[in-house]
Amino acid sequence: MGKAKLPWIAFFSQTGAEIADLSEHLGRWPSRIITNKRPEDLRTIDPRIIENGYIEVSNKPTEQELEEILQYYKEPVITLHGWLRVMPPDLCAKYSIFNGHPGLIIDYPELKGKDPQVRTWEGIQEGKYETAGAVIHRVTEGVDEGKVLLFERFNTFSVESLDDLFKVLRDRSLYMWSNLLKGIVVEKK
Repeated sequence: MGKAKLPWIAFFSQTGAEIADLSEHLGRWPSRIITNKRPEDLRTIDPRIIENGYIEVSNKPTEQELEEILQYYKEPVITLHGWLRVMPPDLCAKYSIFNGHPGLIIDYPELKGKDPQVRTWEGIQEGKYETAGAVIHRVTEGVDEGKVLLFERFNTFSVESLDDLFKVLRDRSLYMWSNLLKGIVVEKK
């Protein structure tokens, strides 16, 4: 495993598979993994997340609930991986929080918010988007409004299905997360 630098707190609302894949690639698991309560029929948590442990917070956690967890970490790096909740403004100001967004919002701001992959696919079908991509941005109180730090763009001509689009966006996101977090949460090799 890689040598830890700063504490890393990772949030997810869906499966957590991106966190597990990224952790294996980096050689380091987050200091803490947090998810919100959701009905079991809406998701299956990746077995690697279950094996490495996570904390479950309420479905719509309050600032106080999140702060009770975060307060124990000095200068944590917080990453959001399919975290389907808005972070409280005071936490955004207090902590370094980053979000991966599977929509190329630097070119298409209309892809901010929920389900950008589906909206991108619909736009590809309509001939609206010749390129697609993903971004990592700082989290602010506005949904997907923070400064974009990294982005990956690709031509859509080879994307044959919504599943293909999901796969390419996921691969691009993992690449960006790896580049962002190397040297911040693990020692560079």
